[in-house]
Amino acid sequence: MDLSKIKTLIDFVGQSNITELMVTEKDTTVRIFRTCSSSSGMTSSDAPPAASIPSEISVPDTESISIQAPIFGVLHAAPGPGENAFIRAGDTVEAGQTLFIVEAMKVFNPIVAPRAGRILRITAVDGSEVEAGDMLAEIA
Repeated sequence: MDLSKIKTLIDFVGQSNITELMVTEKDTTVRIFRTCSSSSGMTSSDAPPAASIPSEISVPDTESISIQAPIFGVLHAAPGPGENAFIRAGDTVEAGQTLFIVEAMKVFNPIVAPRAGRILRITAVDGSEVEAGDMLAEIA
């Protein structure tokens, strides 16, 4: 893999919310990662659609923020098949806690909480495709 391709990959990771990217070309593997300090991070796992996850809770709060998908991919609400969802409406989360995983081109990208707070609502559906910018959840 030549240096221009590696620089392009580094630039891609730097401009997106991806926290880790691993690319293999021939016998060379490049792994690029960073700590997530942006409003969302990414990752994915093989998870089946979740059943009966509460999607909204009524909590008056004027300073809520929306969690958006940073890239196109398949959304996973749980870390693995048959496991509980990362979050449910009404849960209290910590900054940096994984909320979802977005699978894009077999790369699992964690979507993390940008701040501590309470999950007001979840708009994303487990196993569905999401576009960059789609609202996934709201934190108060």
